[in-house]
Amino acid sequence: MMNEIRLQLRTKSLLWGAAATLLIATAASAQTNAAADKAVAPAMVYKPIPGFDASSLDTSVDPCNDFYKFACGRFAANHPIPSDQPEVDQFYALYNVNTQSLNGILTKAAAGGSVRSPNEQKIGDYYKSCMDADVIEAKGLGPLQPLLDKINNLQSLNEIAPLIGELQRYGIDVFFGYGEQQDFKDASKQIAFIDQGGIGLPERDYYFRTGAKDETIRKQYVEHVAKMLTLAGTPAEKAKKDADAIMAFETALAKASMPVTDRRDPEKVYHLQTLATFTETVDPDGFEEFRTAIHSPAITEINNANPEFVTAMMSSLRSADLDTLKAYMTYHLLTGAANRLPKRFDDENFDFYGRILTGQPEQSARWKRCSNAVNGALGEALGQVYVQQYFAGDSKAKMLEMVHDIENAMGHDIDQLDWMSPETKVKAKEKLHGIANKIGYPDKWRDYSKLEVKPDEALWNKFRGTAFENDRQLNKIGQPVDHNEWSMTPPTVNAYYDPSMNDINFPAGILQPAFYDRSQDDAVNYGHIGAVIGHELTHAFDDEGRKFDAKGNMSDWWTPEDAKKFESRTDCLVDQYGSFTAVDDVKVNGKLTLGENTADNGGLLLSYLAYLERAKNDKVDLNAKVNGYTAPQRFYIAYAQNWCENSRPEVIRQQVLTDPHSPDHFRANGAIVNQPGFAAAFSCKKGAPMVPANSCRVW
Repeated sequence: MMNEIRLQLRTKSLLWGAAATLLIATAASAQTNAAADKAVAPAMVYKPIPGFDASSLDTSVDPCNDFYKFACGRFAANHPIPSDQPEVDQFYALYNVNTQSLNGILTKAAAGGSVRSPNEQKIGDYYKSCMDADVIEAKGLGPLQPLLDKINNLQSLNEIAPLIGELQRYGIDVFFGYGEQQDFKDASKQIAFIDQGGIGLPERDYYFRTGAKDETIRKQYVEHVAKMLTLAGTPAEKAKKDADAIMAFETALAKASMPVTDRRDPEKVYHLQTLATFTETVDPDGFEEFRTAIHSPAITEINNANPEFVTAMMSSLRSADLDTLKAYMTYHLLTGAANRLPKRFDDENFDFYGRILTGQPEQSARWKRCSNAVNGALGEALGQVYVQQYFAGDSKAKMLEMVHDIENAMGHDIDQLDWMSPETKVKAKEKLHGIANKIGYPDKWRDYSKLEVKPDEALWNKFRGTAFENDRQLNKIGQPVDHNEWSMTPPTVNAYYDPSMNDINFPAGILQPAFYDRSQDDAVNYGHIGAVIGHELTHAFDDEGRKFDAKGNMSDWWTPEDAKKFESRTDCLVDQYGSFTAVDDVKVNGKLTLGENTADNGGLLLSYLAYLERAKNDKVDLNAKVNGYTAPQRFYIAYAQNWCENSRPEVIRQQVLTDPHSPDHFRANGAIVNQPGFAAAFSCKKGAPMVPANSCRVW
């Protein structure tokens, strides 16, 4: 649940677009899944997009009419979507570069040698086991059989609780979610939570939306479930019957689940209960068996994030026949383990979740998937080497300077707001000054000494890695909060604001070209990474972040009148973005994307104000042209080029229905039209498409 409340720049787990100046061999992009599975080294070379990408500009387009087409008009033609990606954009381009860098580290670690450090052994053996498709194929379902047997041997519902705990400890999403979070109303405490979960489609409305597209997806999902069960040995007729029953069971869970838009409100997902109150809904003995199996410490209270779901889930669990519950857990175990099972399982799982849902024609090469699997399981062990090799020494200092510039700009902006009262301004400044800045990598690296990794156990390396992280997280319950902890690994191409920590976080992975290019001047870098900094900073004051105070506690520090004025301003953004058609007849959800749209708009303005002040102090001639453009022009071009994209319609559709971020195109123009400095930079007249008579502004 905290992953949904935590406000991040993007929530796509790096499955974004791809390629910039990518030198992709034709043979490599056309390789089959089988060839990709056996690849032991990258078959292509990825290079980063430069900070100022002149090749993407379409100068035939008037920037005052459509700035995205002006800044990114040639991007799609220059960057066709590779068959192993759902899209191409700046994030995927850098993701590919970073994955290539990680692969170099891992290939060396996997080769062994006379002396390897404990961490080198772990990352090398994890990668080696993941890459060895022949061993995985030869073992078949053998490594998974003990868990399959535990499911098949269930005799009654009374035996199911510890099995649920064991499966969840290995990362298998069944029935509900359980984990650790900071208490929203007392951020000094770390508590347990229980939340909705256990469905196989991307989110609850996939089970209920009408129309041919959604009805087809539901039919294809049932067919996929049946195929997975059949591959595991269930007779075809029974597999079809089980798949229908699983769909009915998941539909009941989905019906009780909260819509994605509602889940953006932290007040709606916070219901602190004593253990005694909570166990009035669930079986007390069963919960204790579950808690022990998932390796949770004893608890006295819990955030029941969606009480209605827990009640409905327990009712569905008790009323379902045992065969349905067995089939349900078997399917989720198979799909959760598919990428470490024989090719037939991996291919079928990809066919639905990749090809059907995102439009991606083929799997990524195995070296990519395995490199990022190591990053997921041993991210700080791998990240420590990545930082040493790829994070330039002065990048951290320069980033910190930019962060301080943008924080100062926000402080000045708060002082100048004509709609906020002095009383609320004091609280806003208090929160701003309380924000901690974390850049690049953690001060103390994570200890993986207790994690066992073997060179020939791909599946159980995955399960042991997930269990290690599960135990690490749950062991925080009842313990002091570690404010130095990171929620992303150093190579990650992302950034985030954490409202309970009240900190902004920028991993080393995103502090690379094009987002931060040491060869470019401040105008370009403030347009790129500066806008990212401003985005995360603004999240502290968007419609979610504003509900948390300087100490990370959910509290109302606004006067009622100021809160109404804020909501009036955010309503403008809801209407603006809600008018954008993303794909076919699917429009952007202005309420779902409100937080990110607020952060895009506010972050861009703050970065521009900070850049102007920095340029003034450094005596920069703003009218001097570089690459044919003035400094303000290059600032806005750099920002828009953060969002250059070439995406398949399927992935855009899925994003609009599930993701709190607007599609890239609208993140460029949607923010630019509300910028007070844009018109002067490009000599646009009031009333031009990019300079509308009425615009929106929150911060």
